[in-house]
Formats: sequence, structure tokens, C-alpha cells
Amino acid sequence: MLPCFWRRRRLHYGSLLEKAKQHKLRVGLIGLGDYGRSLLFQARKAAGLDIVAICDTDADRALIAIKAAGISEDRVVQTNSLVQATAAIEAGSIVLTDDGTLVPRMTVDVVVEATGHPEAAATHAALAISEGRHLVMVSKEADSVIGPLLAKRATSAGVVYTPVDGDQPSLLMQLVLWAQVVGLEVLSAAKSSEYDFVFDPARETVTCVSQTVSVPGFGDLWNFAERDPAEVIAARAAQLTEIPQRTVADLTEMGLVANALGLGVDRADFHAPVARVQEIPDLLVPGGMLSCGGVVDVVNLLRRPDEFSLAGGVFVTVACEDSYTWEFLREKGHLVSRDGKSATIVNPVHLLGVQSATTILLAGLEKRSSGSGRVEAGFDLVGRTNRPLSKGTLLEPKGRHHEVEGIDGLLVPARAARPGAPIPFHMMCHHRLNCDVPAGTVITMDMVEAPQESKLWSMRKEMDDEMLADR
Repeated sequence: MLPCFWRRRRLHYGSLLEKAKQHKLRVGLIGLGDYGRSLLFQARKAAGLDIVAICDTDADRALIAIKAAGISEDRVVQTNSLVQATAAIEAGSIVLTDDGTLVPRMTVDVVVEATGHPEAAATHAALAISEGRHLVMVSKEADSVIGPLLAKRATSAGVVYTPVDGDQPSLLMQLVLWAQVVGLEVLSAAKSSEYDFVFDPARETVTCVSQTVSVPGFGDLWNFAERDPAEVIAARAAQLTEIPQRTVADLTEMGLVANALGLGVDRADFHAPVARVQEIPDLLVPGGMLSCGGVVDVVNLLRRPDEFSLAGGVFVTVACEDSYTWEFLREKGHLVSRDGKSATIVNPVHLLGVQSATTILLAGLEKRSSGSGRVEAGFDLVGRTNRPLSKGTLLEPKGRHHEVEGIDGLLVPARAARPGAPIPFHMMCHHRLNCDVPAGTVITMDMVEAPQESKLWSMRKEMDDEMLADR
């Protein structure tokens, strides 16, 4: 049995559902990737939500998603005119535009920013707040660079700035806060990486999505048995070097969690063990892999094909202060460490837009965030070269993990982004190096060609001046 906390999620749902039945929110959705498409479909089934405006730069993709959601094309008005868009919404139509700056200026209550593009997201987010719209920030890339400033602006404007249910940061923030409410000491807060490491004992292979590697003798590393866990974890990692074990996407998300909750980082690139779910309470604790408690990390979940997946879900590992209670809970199937001193509590879901109605309704109807309600400038995600890079190299994110080839991520204490200081990772994306950079070098501001005009860069400077001037 996997420990879970579904019941506490019902605490606000009754009143929220009643309010949703009585009042519909007009929602503007910017970005129809995997997240946006899942939200568009599910919003049709959710009480209180009316997506009246959709933006995507690919009109054909947008129309396919709209049709898949069961929306007839005769309800869709394609326009980049604010006057026409306003009239269409009032007439009960749905506006489709390729201009993201148009959506916050329409008659909407909530804007959902889901482009995943840091520059575009910064522009749309700033405009939404200035227009008095509640902002659901799905685009973690911009959030990791200027989230504290956006949160401050939103507070001043009297609107909500929130992460989104369906993505790990919001779900993990809530789980940590729940643990604190009930009086549990949080030793670590973590997520399962996006995709599992699936071990096939018969074939002696490990597969992660479409990548399969041969691992002769890996069955000997399946259990800790009487061995030192650190030895087993190191041996697993060594056999699986062909599969990425640390990703920019994971570091980005966990940086948001740390900044929202005041948690720390034990290792700048994370320990990121390849571990089975029952091993987590032995690993992500002080004296296990951690040197201290109250930190964020990531686990690459190892399982067989016939075992349950955490599905990119989230979990906290807590101290077990009452040995009798936790031994009793161990008997019920809860994840308790071998020495009985720690336990891992799991929320094994990560449903993208399928579960995002809660966030939108909380923001629009109750003026509340799904997160902690605060964003500190505690940590920045920065980049370090893992091979030499030449002047003129375009730092372009690629693939499902948004990796920039030749650069690894590090989560470090935030500093003002000035010449000589590290440049935030997603701030350097889509720009070029202006010099040769040796392997093992942290990319700094002066190594990247500065754009002539950038909302993201100008807002980061504003944030630095207000919040990081002494760092």
C-alpha cells in the first residue's frame, strides 16, 4: 500500500464546488502544448470554468486541440483584434489568437500562462498582473528567473500569482505544508523524476521512456540487503550512465519549491539516486544521503514493469518520533525506514491540466494560491558546461527535459545577475555565447550576448535591484 493524503485534499473541495456551481470564471489560456491541451479538454467538464480565449502560435495545432476537446469550429473566432475579441466573448464565442499579449487585455478573470518560453511567459505574466488578472503560472522557466518579482507585483495589484495543481511544484508545496500543519518534521521534500527507470530482470535491461540499456548483473543491485546503501546507489548510477539522471526540468521545479517554502539544497545538482520507492526513507534523510534536513531533492524511481509507478509524483520524508505509531503504520504498508526513524509519505499523481481546475477556481473564487502564497529569492538555477563550448553557440533548450546541449544545471544561492555573476539558466536560453567557454565553467552574465530588448532580462534587473542588491 502506498501512503497517500487524498483525504486532506477534500478539506476545501466542498465549498469550492458550491461556489463553482454558482459562478463561472472566464479563463484565458496561453499555450496549447501537452499541458494546455489537457486543461482545455478537462475544463469542459469542470464546474465554474469557461475558457473563452486561447492563444497559440500554431493555429493548426490549436484547431486540432479545440476539435479534440469537443468544441465546434463555428464557436471559434480567430482574431488579433481586441475589439473583435471582446465582442466575440460577449456573444458566447471562443477567441483563438496567436498574440499572447491580447489575452490578458480581454474580459477574463484568470490568465493561465503555459507557453514554456521564458521570454514570452515573462511578457504575458507582467501584462496579466498589470491588467488585474489572476495569474496561474505554468511556465516554470520564467518563474525560476523572476518569480519573486511577479509575486510581489501581484500582491501590490491585489491579484493572485500561483503555481498550478497538476505540476509537481504546487503539489509538493501542499504536501509539505500539510506535513507542517499536522506537526511532522520534514527531513526532505522531493519528487519522482518525470520518467521511471524500469528494470526487466529477464532481459537484464533498464528502460527510461524510449532509451534502453543493457545492465548485466543489475539484479545483484536490486536490494540493499546487508550492504551499505551508498555503495548500492553508486553502483546503480555507474551502470546507468547512458541514461540522464539529473535534468534541468527537475532542478527548475525543485528550485521553485525551495523558494516557496524556505527549504534548502544539500547538493547543487541533487543526489538524484536511482532508487526503489521503499528505499526512499533510508536515503533522503540526514545520515543517509543527506548532510542535513529540510532540503529538496529528486529520485529516479527504479521499478520492475509489473510494479506501481509514482508517475512523477511527489513525497516528503519525515521524522518518526513515536516508534510505536510508526511501527504500527509500517504493518499497514507505509514506507518506514529500516531503523524506524523516518517515513516517506507519497502523493503519486502528476496529472497536468486534468487536475488544474482547483488552482484556477481557488485563484478566481477565493483569491488564494495553490502554493505557499510566497516566493523568496532564495535559489537560482544556473548552468555549468560539461564540455568546451565555442563562441557563437546558441543556447537552445531541446527535448522533453529542456536540456541545453553541453550544459548541466546547478541550484545555487541566488545572486544579482550582474557581470561576473552566474546567469540564471532560463535567462541565457535562446541566446548565444559571446566567448569560448571551457568545460567545467559556470556560465556568467558577461559570457552571453545580451538582447537589445527583453522583458525577462529587464524584470530580472528590477528584481535584483529590489531583492538581491546586497548579494
